[in-house]
Amino acid sequence: MNQPHLPTLPVALTIAGSDSSGGAGIQADLKTFQALGVFGMSAITAVTVQNTQKVYAIQEMRPDIVHDQIVCLFADISIQAVKIGMVASVPLIEAIAAALREVTCPPVVLDPVMVSKSGYALLNQDARQALASRLFPLAAVVTPNIPEAEILIGATIENENQMRSAAERIHSMGGGNVVLKGGHLNTIEAVDVVFDGKLFQTVSSPRMATRNTHGTGCTFSSAIAAFMARGETFFEAVRLAKRYVSGAIAHALNIGKGHGPTHHFYDLYARAGMTPPD
Repeated sequence: MNQPHLPTLPVALTIAGSDSSGGAGIQADLKTFQALGVFGMSAITAVTVQNTQKVYAIQEMRPDIVHDQIVCLFADISIQAVKIGMVASVPLIEAIAAALREVTCPPVVLDPVMVSKSGYALLNQDARQALASRLFPLAAVVTPNIPEAEILIGATIENENQMRSAAERIHSMGGGNVVLKGGHLNTIEAVDVVFDGKLFQTVSSPRMATRNTHGTGCTFSSAIAAFMARGETFFEAVRLAKRYVSGAIAHALNIGKGHGPTHHFYDLYARAGMTPPD
């Protein structure tokens, strides 16, 4: 008699673009999932031409292919969390929203990726409203950084009080719980404001003297998704994700001529008695 196939690990799905340099996007998400004990799957929205120095070009996937990647996975596999990253256009946003409404959707962590570290626009101007109106209502967590939050609310953010006000406004857009990342502020520590619609908390970490921070936003949001897939509450998932990404930055890899990647497997390397390459 055939036994039903049961996953041995919690499962998370990332819906995002591919980073050819391996530090961000789909590649960062899958590394983060696996490092945190979660089996990772992917629905690729775009292929990028990029290295550690800049993004040169983007080729989007067909919206129906993105839609079908998502639906076919849910038809076969029990998924405990979804992370959404780069979705550059209105048709892709609509395809993802339609797919997630067709399935029994677990918690969704939405990272509203808009501009690359090198300044390349990763979200079309006309897609910003669609992102908020179509995907925010499906998200359990939204994780903008300061520049992304400023675009979303149409105002400047210069301190923690303004971050709290922005988090409230983003929550009112239907974005569920909000994690507003404060790494772009000129403060001694990197402080993130965490808001569940009623309560505020903050999570912080010391700033580290490294330029190798490529993929930190992707890694943080996928870590939140991983911990939620493991059954953690929202605030605890954010706290654990902050600790994980801080460790990955502290052990960042000096790869390439630009912004190198964080080290997603730093803890596993340490346990194995290995050190990352210089």
